[in-house]
Amino acid sequence: MSTKKYLIKNAQIVNEGKIISSDVLISDGLIAKIGSGLSDPAAEEIDANGKHLIPGLIDDQVHFREPGLTHKAEIYTEAKAAVAGGVTSYMEMPNVVPQTVTQELLEAKYEIGKAKSLANYSFFMGATNDNLDEVLKTNPKDVCGIKVFMGSSTGNMLVDDKDTLDKLYANAPILLATHCEDEETVRKNLAIYQEKYGDNIPFEMHPIIRSEEACYLSSSMAVELAKKHNTRLHILHISTAKETNLFTNDIPLEQKRITSEACIHHLWFSDEDYKEKQQWIKWNPAVKTAADRDGIWKALLDDRIDVIATDHAPHTIEEKQGPYTSAPSGGPLIQHSLTALLDFYHEGKISLERIVEKACHAVARCFEIEKRGYIREGYFADLVLIDLNKPWTVSKENILAKCGWSPFEGHQFKSSVEKVWVSGHLAFNEGKFDESKKGERLTFDRN
Repeated sequence: MSTKKYLIKNAQIVNEGKIISSDVLISDGLIAKIGSGLSDPAAEEIDANGKHLIPGLIDDQVHFREPGLTHKAEIYTEAKAAVAGGVTSYMEMPNVVPQTVTQELLEAKYEIGKAKSLANYSFFMGATNDNLDEVLKTNPKDVCGIKVFMGSSTGNMLVDDKDTLDKLYANAPILLATHCEDEETVRKNLAIYQEKYGDNIPFEMHPIIRSEEACYLSSSMAVELAKKHNTRLHILHISTAKETNLFTNDIPLEQKRITSEACIHHLWFSDEDYKEKQQWIKWNPAVKTAADRDGIWKALLDDRIDVIATDHAPHTIEEKQGPYTSAPSGGPLIQHSLTALLDFYHEGKISLERIVEKACHAVARCFEIEKRGYIREGYFADLVLIDLNKPWTVSKENILAKCGWSPFEGHQFKSSVEKVWVSGHLAFNEGKFDESKKGERLTFDRN
């Protein structure tokens, strides 16, 4: 934890549904005081006049590819990209090599995070058809959750045995996060288009192969299982309007047993973009129609969908350049998630207060993260200073993800991330990193 003091003066603080002009004192890694006219001769003073201060974003779904797939990405590079983008904490997925499916392998990843991650970190325990005993050993206090692939997105991590799923939902000690696509439906659709096109299936067919039906069949089964067992279920990357009807907004988030996530790419792109973007917007689940995108937005804003994330999942340029059947799904997003959301703010689609609610507060509440996600006295100083009116253009030169490309290349964002504090440490300052202190392991306030 950082021991240096900072005094942020005259910031427009976006927090808990309000925007107020105030000062923030950071001391011993924590937010020591919030108020007007603060002073501390021992603190480095930062004039934030005209700038907005928000809590650091918490991304509940990323793939940093370490161990075993570090030609695509690694914890060191992707955590830096996260911090530069205003993401101060992340939760990373188990589909690496070897897959994170034992407690020993899980702790090995935490050791990598401790040594290399500039951002705060947590890692999901992975479920398979035959590792229930290991899953049940997961500590709810210092692990974010259990990841279940109820779809074919990551090969042999698919959990499709009905008996296993039933036991998993009945006994899970903490939140289950699911990728939901029905394997049988996807395979059937793929076979039809392979017969017609061979390997060179047009990328426009991706949302038809990984269809609304495939998503809904799997998501509705997950919801059914969760209701049967009263499981704490979190469904990742909702990609269809139909799926949004599985969720409710009639109780507070803290009381929900079933929650869901929207990702930046499903809020930004639609199937009309495949013509231009091709494989560069090939994700699982697929980017679907403009009507689906509108449905996701509606559910996000009326609180049926609870949080915003990225599903940051890099592949190399060479890998992505293959034909449809070999070009992998996924792409880098974490460096640009906040600035993309701020573009939506400029367009009038979402307020600054709602961005902070969905990308910071709600994630902290959903996962019961200790002392993060808010600008509150006594909380960790995970803070982002943004300039709403400082445009910049995404180019190969300023992409920090190891893969070196972005679906946003050539796009001019309207806002910039200026400074980022991670647990009180000024880790990013106007384009420069201070890597003298690493991020911290997230902890969870769960009974």
